[in-house]
Amino acid sequence: MGSDLAVGPLGCYLEAHLDGFRGLRAVRKFSDGQSNPTYLLEADSGRYVLRRKPGGALLKSAHAVDREFRVLRALEGSDVPVARTLHLCADEDVIGAMFYVMEFVQGRVFWNPALPELEAGERAQIYDAMNATLAAIHSIDLEAAGLSDFGRPGGYYARQFATWQRQYRATETGEMPEMERIMTWLEAHMVGDDGRVSLVHGDYRLDNIMFADGAPRVVAVMDWELSTLGHPLADLAYQCMLWRMPPGPVLSGLEGVERGASGLPEEADYVARYCERMGISEIRDWPFYLVFGLFRLAAIVQGVKFRALQGNASSDRAMAVGALAGPLVRKACDILDRDG
Repeated sequence: MGSDLAVGPLGCYLEAHLDGFRGLRAVRKFSDGQSNPTYLLEADSGRYVLRRKPGGALLKSAHAVDREFRVLRALEGSDVPVARTLHLCADEDVIGAMFYVMEFVQGRVFWNPALPELEAGERAQIYDAMNATLAAIHSIDLEAAGLSDFGRPGGYYARQFATWQRQYRATETGEMPEMERIMTWLEAHMVGDDGRVSLVHGDYRLDNIMFADGAPRVVAVMDWELSTLGHPLADLAYQCMLWRMPPGPVLSGLEGVERGASGLPEEADYVARYCERMGISEIRDWPFYLVFGLFRLAAIVQGVKFRALQGNASSDRAMAVGALAGPLVRKACDILDRDG
């Protein structure tokens, strides 16, 4: 891990604004992640994590670290494990961008969803813990948490479609006929508002969850930049892309991976367990939710590619991530060919 942040000025600022902080010795940037650059701070007073907006020209409403800070603070002490927030700095003169600091949480992050380092029994427990935590996110009492104004209730999918279509148009780097096809289909098959509103994470996947060392227990859900008020099935369908993506070096999936005896759940079983926890008897229009999730992720990774071409990506894996836009929309087209 290297760093593009100067230790001296940042250390002076934090000693003046963060209770108990002293003696910043090193700042190291985490190499993983594509959105908000994240750093490990090592100081005499302990270890901390800093998240900042990336540099360069940014799309409106993107990289909202202040929203991330707010939702993390609102969830402290809830059934959703998160790192404790410590300080938000809106003064861009300090390090060149808005940032916040949170506690350092020790734990394990799994990048390969097949979990080859674990035994079958623990694999099943990891996925069940991930499932239970997703249900906990969607069960948060928004008013009690102070999040009732964290987004606009109702019309979630229509608004999200407009937002991500606009984001995609702003970051296009070439023609993609499959993307045009799924955008046309989504607009024509837009689901109605069924009245369900919850906190949604927006990027809920295995590598955004930290588990305890030596135990299948979630200790922190990370990367809340895309969180808002919305429809809970958006998170579930987005996570189910895990079963539809092949193994690979980035955004790896379980397509073609032996499950069953290996302790890895099938998509249908994972969805059924979530529905049981949430008291849902059936999911109508499931192909729409899946196609929408693939479209949205394709728009996100296209933005990663665009920032990489501009030189503003937060990691050296950005071009590999951006290259997934085409395969994602082709997966969506496969669903249309079968179920659309």
